[in-house]
Amino acid sequence: MRAGVYNTMANATDSVAIFSEGTFEEQILELVEFVARSRPEDERAPFIASFQDDLKTAEGQTPFEEDEARRRTVFLKLLGEIKQLGEGGDKEIEGFFNLVFSHLFTLWPTGSPEIKDFLTSLLQTISSGPSERTSIKFRILSNLFNAIPQISPLRLTVYGVILNLASSNDQLDTLQLQRPTVEKWLTEWQISPEEKSSFLKSIVDAFASADQATTAYEYSLSYVRSLPSNSPTAQTAAVDLITAALRLPDLFDFDPLFKLDVVIAIKDHELFALLQAFLNGGVPELKHWQASHPGAAEKYNLSNIELERKMRLLTLAALGFKNIGQNLPYTKIAEALQVDVSEVEKWVIDIIRAGLLWGKLSQTTQSLYVVRSSVRTFEKEQWEILEKRVLAWKSGLQGITELINNAKRMAGYVPQAPVASSA
Repeated sequence: MRAGVYNTMANATDSVAIFSEGTFEEQILELVEFVARSRPEDERAPFIASFQDDLKTAEGQTPFEEDEARRRTVFLKLLGEIKQLGEGGDKEIEGFFNLVFSHLFTLWPTGSPEIKDFLTSLLQTISSGPSERTSIKFRILSNLFNAIPQISPLRLTVYGVILNLASSNDQLDTLQLQRPTVEKWLTEWQISPEEKSSFLKSIVDAFASADQATTAYEYSLSYVRSLPSNSPTAQTAAVDLITAALRLPDLFDFDPLFKLDVVIAIKDHELFALLQAFLNGGVPELKHWQASHPGAAEKYNLSNIELERKMRLLTLAALGFKNIGQNLPYTKIAEALQVDVSEVEKWVIDIIRAGLLWGKLSQTTQSLYVVRSSVRTFEKEQWEILEKRVLAWKSGLQGITELINNAKRMAGYVPQAPVASSA
């Protein structure tokens, strides 16, 4: 294809040639000749000739450049013949589709009702190509995505195909998808709330299928946030979100879930009570829930052993937060965790590895000195604890200042008046 520039999603400097010269007839014939390569040899000449006849302008007939209806008719005929990626190198195939997209968007504005059907047909052709040509598919689709105006709903259509292609080929990481980028797209694209939710759910499913549970959970928060609380899928989505949060071994922050209307709307659900225990309760509350809901953990594919592990770590973190800068006796920790004193050091090591608490163990004094600790939620109780620490810190500074001043007086220290500088 002739020289020109077409930016991709990945990098504005990563460009590919399309065209910058030639008449409509010349460009269409160039596309037709490329399509003809995929046909049996004895069909190629008649195939090209049929388009050559269509592109002729009889005497007195309006030239193609001035007749949009004729241009559309010829282009639609060509569009119907594009049934595969085509024969040629990656650059040729890429240039071919870039030129096709250029004519498509010239003849039909991106907001026209027909264009989505045309585009869907092309996307089907591109995505169903040979599996070994995945890299060129990504490049073609990236070029197309960037050719579409930022606000156009067609971007959703294209990126849905890109996401499916990446997911089916275990190449999600190549997309380098980031939540801020996705959220920005959703504010730009002129799509319905239902389409936004559906797109977010497709991202959740893609990462879940790729065994990237943590990333899937992060997008699940956005997905559930996008749902109205009275949505038919809201309760199921809320339950799925809660179970995902409880299953993730390294997730200890449950506070964001209580800021979601969809989650609050299922406050009578048995899992909501369990979630509350993880936010504000301890081991006794967990065991009470387990006793009150026999078989519930298995029903939602939750491990009671893992639930107890998470609860003990959160309980120890909460206990540590109340005792920052102090020594916590092993006996007090064992009592809070409902474990034997001999197991305390194991749990302290686990919580330090989890990044929830920092401190020093002393086997001599059988205590843990707490340096720092996380907190599950920051409400009135936590603010009061913080206020006491600030007041104690302020009192300590005042004591140090007074001690220094007393020492100065005892040493006969007299502050010197500043000496005026001479002119």
